[in-house]
Amino acid sequence: MTQTAALGPLAGVKILDLTHVWAGPLAVRYLSDLGAEVVKVEAPFGRGPQVFPYAPLGGWLGGEAGDDPWNRNAIFAKLMRNRRSLCIDLKSETGRNTLLELVAEADVLMENFSARAMPSLGLGYEELRRSNKRLIYVTMPGFGHEGPLKERVAFGPTVEAMSGLTEMLGYGPEEPRNTAMALMDPITALNSVAAVVTALQERETSDEGVRIEMSLHEGGVAYSGPWLIDWQLGKPNQSMGNAHPELVPHGVYRCAGADQWLALACCNDDQWRSLAELLGLETSWTRQVRQAHTQQIDAAIDLWLAPLSKQEAAEKLQAIGIAAGPVNTVPDMVADPQVESRGFFVPYERFNTPMPGTPIKMEGVDPDTWSACPALGADNASVLADWLGLSEETIAELASAGVLHDKPPM
Repeated sequence: MTQTAALGPLAGVKILDLTHVWAGPLAVRYLSDLGAEVVKVEAPFGRGPQVFPYAPLGGWLGGEAGDDPWNRNAIFAKLMRNRRSLCIDLKSETGRNTLLELVAEADVLMENFSARAMPSLGLGYEELRRSNKRLIYVTMPGFGHEGPLKERVAFGPTVEAMSGLTEMLGYGPEEPRNTAMALMDPITALNSVAAVVTALQERETSDEGVRIEMSLHEGGVAYSGPWLIDWQLGKPNQSMGNAHPELVPHGVYRCAGADQWLALACCNDDQWRSLAELLGLETSWTRQVRQAHTQQIDAAIDLWLAPLSKQEAAEKLQAIGIAAGPVNTVPDMVADPQVESRGFFVPYERFNTPMPGTPIKMEGVDPDTWSACPALGADNASVLADWLGLSEETIAELASAGVLHDKPPM
């Protein structure tokens, strides 16, 4: 048998990964980092065409498209470690039937297509369950499978705006801002991971699988904070930028240098006394008094920070017990001594491109056993041989019939 997975507590769990973009792939990456064996089921054009008209978002591994640009998409590779790639045409009857055979061997199948995609392929939950009653099926459409918006096209930043989060973001009440980072995707990814490990545990007792439905929209709504309670109590909602409804000082402040900033939060009266001594302000001000003197306090902070770098300022404030940290750019983040000392970024991809590791640190999770994103269809033969016991001749026939691929069609 081929070595198929990283070491970890989910060793032995077999996942079919039909996900794309961010929410689904990120969820599967967490599970694969924890040791699950993952087969990435890919469409022939799933990574794009043979010839790209322009560089993808995030660019190429190594900086160039090379002879196989579909395998060098940096963002795709970042999310797809610890998998084997099976590139199969699910729109063909043979491809669909082959997937159902794989479903019979799987523990989990995850997808984040639109609500109608899997049923239109004849691969809805009832069809999947007929192949394997113990299957844990995770589906993540933008708005769920029911309701008036179920057919709507969903994209993270637009779903975020509908969730109610955007109203509370921005520089002030007149100008709401979107995070522009598809915040709904990582929220839904983590929700999915929790649901999968819970379902695996439950199956130990029930011996039955389950259908798990995740809505990107509801994932964002669930993150509503104190402003939801304020509205329920009849209080007006208002975006406050970097400020805090109760804590003063609290915000992001300019430091020495071009576009250099520091985040600072004074959380209690003890911290205020230390900070006030540093700034030359009245140490006895209570939280309510500080709120009334916000502008004066912010001005004093600006004056103190003016000659200091963000790193120097953070160190001085941390030394007196104030929560503060530099606003890191991407180069700052990658070179951060804290990140470097913990070996967070892992250089497994081509050209030793550093990729994010896992924030989960636990015994049995071993990044040294992780593997890079596979080339498209690189594992067609090994997956079908290992999971289904197909012969070399049968696999060759599937390839010649156009069911299996190892590069995008022309």
